[in-house]
Amino acid sequence: MSFAKLKRNRDQISKLQQAASEQSTGRKSYVDDRIWSPTLDKAGNGYAVIRFLPEAEGSDVPWIRYWDHGFQGPTGLWYIEKSLTSIGQDDPVGKYNSELWDTGLEENKEIVRKQKRRLHYVSNIYVVSDPSNPANEGKVFLFKFGKKIFDKIMDIMNPQFDDEEPVNPFDFWEGANFKLKIRQVEGYRNYDKSEFASPGPLSDDDDELEQIYIKMYDLNEFLDPKTYKSYDELRERMNKVLLLEEKRTTKQMVDLDDEINPPEIKRSEPKLSTSNDTDNVFGSSDDDADDNLSFFEKLANED
Repeated sequence: MSFAKLKRNRDQISKLQQAASEQSTGRKSYVDDRIWSPTLDKAGNGYAVIRFLPEAEGSDVPWIRYWDHGFQGPTGLWYIEKSLTSIGQDDPVGKYNSELWDTGLEENKEIVRKQKRRLHYVSNIYVVSDPSNPANEGKVFLFKFGKKIFDKIMDIMNPQFDDEEPVNPFDFWEGANFKLKIRQVEGYRNYDKSEFASPGPLSDDDDELEQIYIKMYDLNEFLDPKTYKSYDELRERMNKVLLLEEKRTTKQMVDLDDEINPPEIKRSEPKLSTSNDTDNVFGSSDDDADDNLSFFEKLANED
């Protein structure tokens, strides 16, 4: 770190406090203060206005996407892990799901649907209005979202009608604010009412825009192989959560003695919500999956 950067980033007391707390308790904090999420009322509704920001230095596009898996096994343990397919590698859950699907058995296909991978996008945003948390206004955050919101971004960039001009919503000067409107529909979060406002500059002051740009986060960390567990580590976790080693051992015993009738191992119903709006059984578009991700990460580590 250069001296100039050290001086610019010298307000690190909250980071040091968090590190000291983790070391003293031996527990990792799963709260990432960089990530913004909307606050919902008791009815499950929420509203905020945000601005998607352009790509940071060193990035080609202003968003990244990654996949993860989140499901509960018959052990009661949770599997909450990022999928290696995000960085172009084979993933043990993806491989196991493919094996199950290829059997052609509907019961196995149902298992695959319950433990399919989930799609997430991450972008830098500027919070224009956050009525539930005004302290967030005027600040830069990371925002995790799903396919439904990403589709709205693609719609404004690629309009379907000739009388509509394409808009780059990530542009400082000619982009558009995004009015995030959340409703509860049949027990699920619904973003259909969300929409982009008319295009216009985030600010008329380039100096202010430059300060916003400086505060943006590097998205490449979400695709850094160092932040992913190895194939063997993930396979070990998967086997533990799904009791796969026990199932294989039981099958071998049956092969040796046809008179042995092993007890049926039933899968518990996953408590994660699933979305019907998916491209295929191996992907997911749950927009609110990340809202509970920190909580599920805790569960995954409570062995």
